[in-house]
Order: sequence, then C-alpha cells, then structure tokens
Amino acid sequence: MNKKPNILFLMSDEHRFDVSGFTGNPVVRTPFLDRLAKDAVIFTNAYTPSPVCIPARQCIAAGQFPRTCGVENYGQDLPPNYQTFAKTLVQGGYKTAAAGKLHHFGIDQMQGWLYRIAGDCEVSSKHYAQGCNRSATSDNASGLLESGIKWDDKKEILRAGPGHSAYARRDELAVQGAKNFIYEHFIDSYYDRATPYVPLMLYVGLLNPHYPYIAEENLFNYYLNRVELYKNQEPFNHPFLGRCSNCGPLRPGIDIDKRDVKRAMAAYYANIETIDKQFEQVFKALEEAGEDLDEWIIIYTTDHGEMLGEYAIWEKQRFFEGSVKVPLFIRYPKKYEPKKVDKNVNLADLFATLCELTKTPLPDHLDSRSLVPLMAGDDSDWMDESISQWGGRNLMIKWGAVKYQLYTDDGSEVLFDLDTDPSESSNLIHHEKYKALLPKFRERAEALGFRYKTCN
Repeated sequence: MNKKPNILFLMSDEHRFDVSGFTGNPVVRTPFLDRLAKDAVIFTNAYTPSPVCIPARQCIAAGQFPRTCGVENYGQDLPPNYQTFAKTLVQGGYKTAAAGKLHHFGIDQMQGWLYRIAGDCEVSSKHYAQGCNRSATSDNASGLLESGIKWDDKKEILRAGPGHSAYARRDELAVQGAKNFIYEHFIDSYYDRATPYVPLMLYVGLLNPHYPYIAEENLFNYYLNRVELYKNQEPFNHPFLGRCSNCGPLRPGIDIDKRDVKRAMAAYYANIETIDKQFEQVFKALEEAGEDLDEWIIIYTTDHGEMLGEYAIWEKQRFFEGSVKVPLFIRYPKKYEPKKVDKNVNLADLFATLCELTKTPLPDHLDSRSLVPLMAGDDSDWMDESISQWGGRNLMIKWGAVKYQLYTDDGSEVLFDLDTDPSESSNLIHHEKYKALLPKFRERAEALGFRYKTCN
C-alpha cells in the first residue's frame, strides 16, 4: 500500500491578500512563496470564516463557521478534544506536528496535534481561578484596550519602525523547532529512530506580519520610500465600517501623519519578506532531509487580512476585502496542474479538502466543502458562496461578486458588487438592481442564525 502524502501547512498571521508577488504586488519581495504558487492551484477569492485571529483559526481547525463551533469572539476556544482536522488526520494514520501559533486559550492546548513545537501555549486564567483581573478572554478589541493588554491603533502606528519584536523572536523559535522536528522525523542519525515511513502533517504558523509594525532595519529601509498609501483613505459612511476597532478613523494628514502611515506599511511589507525567507528555511530543511516536495501537499494561507489604512482604518474585523479576503494556494504538482480558481471558497473548506486529498474519512456536521473538484478543474456543482462572521453580531455572505453584510446590533445592511465597484466605495443595498436578491440574502442569513430586523 502506498503511503499517504505528507503535508506541509504554512500559515502566517494577518497577511493581506494583495501584498504578495504571486497576487500581483509589484513592491513586496516574496520569491519563495511565488515559486511555490507557480506550481500551485491559487484561489483568488478565498475568505476567512471570521476576520479575527482566534475565531478564524478555530474555524479552520474545526471545518465549521463560528456559530457552528461556538467560537465567535476573541478569547473563546473549542471544547477539549474537539474533532479538528489534526485529530481526524491522526485517526487516519498521520503524525501531526504544529510549530508556532495555533492561538488556543482553552484547557486543551493540543486539539489533535501529537506534537507542539515552540508553540504559543497560553491557557486563560478563567480555567483555574475566578475573579482574575487579567481580561484574557475579552470578546472585543475595546475590552482588551481597557484592560491595558492592547494599545489603540494610532499608538501602534506611531511605534512603527526598525527593531526586533517579540513576535519576530517567537517566529525564529518556531522555524528552528520545525527544522529540529524534521531532523528527528526523517534522519535522527544519532539514535536511528527516524520514522519517515509514517505520513506527516507538519504545520508551521508564524506571527508575522501581524502588528507590531516593527521589522528588520535593512528591510524596513528598503520599503520605506517604496510603499504607497491606498488610494481610498476616506472613512466609509457606516457606524462599524467607518472607524478603527479601538479609535476613530485615522485619516492621513488629518488624524495621523502620512509619513507615520508609510512607516507602518514599510514594516508590514518587510515582515512579509521575512516570513517568506523563514518558510523557505523549512522547505530547504525538508529537501536536505531527502524529501521530494513535489510529492507533498503544500498549503499556504493566513487567518485574515489587514486594512493597512484603507478607508482610514487598520487591523481587521471588517468585511472589506483587505480584512476578510486571504491568500490561499494548494501545491500538489504530482496530481494537480497549476491554475487559478476564481470561485468563492472559505478557509473552513480546508478540513474537507485535506480529508479528500489524503483519503481520510470525513466527520459529520461540518460546514467544510472539499476544494478538490475545483483543483481538478470541475466547478459544475460548486455553490459560489463564502461566509464570514464576527462577534456573534456581524455577518457577510458573498455570492459571486456580490457581497452582502448584516449588522444585527442596528439592523443595518451593506451590499457591494465587486464587478462594478471593486474598491467597495458604494453601498448598493437600496439599488433597484439588487432588490430581488435581498430577500434571498436575508433568508440565508436567518438560516445561519442571523435574523434581519428593520432598522429603528
């Protein structure tokens, strides 16, 4: 019997979809990711199930949307021993190892991974004591801000510049830990206990390019006079979309200096170049161990995007493309020719995809759909939809190029048509062209647990 294919799952944090060479950015340098993407299936309309770190990551692990798996806010986590894709692959015969960020706050820090290497293990104190002042499980950015854990976005931008952040140091440990694990699994020349015959799922999760906007000095200097502000810097006319999560809008030249914005952008670009080099180190370690990476399944993605000052806002949480759309490709040249797929897909779909690619039985009750037919060039039965949720209150449904948003706190709705308005500058919710489509979006929203109500 042939061994199941090995898997290398590369994941960054907060990597905006349009800041990579393989997505057409002319400034950023990502030669390694570009090299992988050249032989991969690239999904040009991939979306996060939630534009916030923890819900997004737990939804990917669970193959479910936030409301399905119960992780809708920052600080929540999956119940212990949940049926994650890592656990499912172990049940299918895989050795699973995760180096770097998984972002669990619950008591189960493994969640199906047999090995955690240089991980971000952190259990919320609420699991051990009551009444603790440290609000590690606040469900929104303002709660973290009030607790003193998080700065507002303006201060974060003003701190941007060259340096060696704590995140950079953690990423270095994750990469070195992954390289050590590769040696032990494939070589182990001292004890001769290597197990290369066991199929491996190796995950490497880096913290960068997530803020702080601090980067290696020579790379920061390279990008400082090359990055350009996004053209649309005017706040969007909406109570949630029109401001940063923890302060008002940051308009260049009005609320914040343009040079400071460029400094933050330069550091962000520099950190993307850094992760490109770090992922290449892992790839080279596998090659040095004698592995043919053309026989591996290689996935690259991130958890969500980063607004980078577009619409005068920063970070994520919004359903603008810069925040909710993500880079995603799957490389498996042994079976699938390189191509671009423009159908709407979701990171939650990776669970079912991994199961089909590895011939592992798929658990029930998933929101995940296998991307394998799209990889094979067959989109005849594909529902061209992607879903994203945030905070138990906000919902995005995208069908084709039309993106509908519902904000249940005030009953407001927003609708963009990316075919006619790719910059997402006009709310078309009252446009006659979409009048017949609205009831269908509302019906789908209600099926997802989000009830439309008339705005007072």
